[in-house]
Amino acid sequence: MGLAATEKELADKTSRFIKAEMKRAGVTYAELAKRLEAHGLRETEASIANKLSRGTIAATFLLATLAALEMEGIRLESL
Repeated sequence: MGLAATEKELADKTSRFIKAEMKRAGVTYAELAKRLEAHGLRETEASIANKLSRGTIAATFLLATLAALEMEGIRLESL
């Protein structure tokens, strides 16, 4: 059994994971946008919401988001 059956399923899982971690950290889209700047990404509140809604999450965005949320890593089982 793999991580996901389809690319869409993996995108959905990743979006839900990021949203849950943001909520757990008490970070809004606006706050995440500010934090991402420190990691070299220029995002707006709307662009983050759109990425998470569509599930179009680049690896660079995921990694910068993990850093912005001060996470040391994730376990694939968390997705």
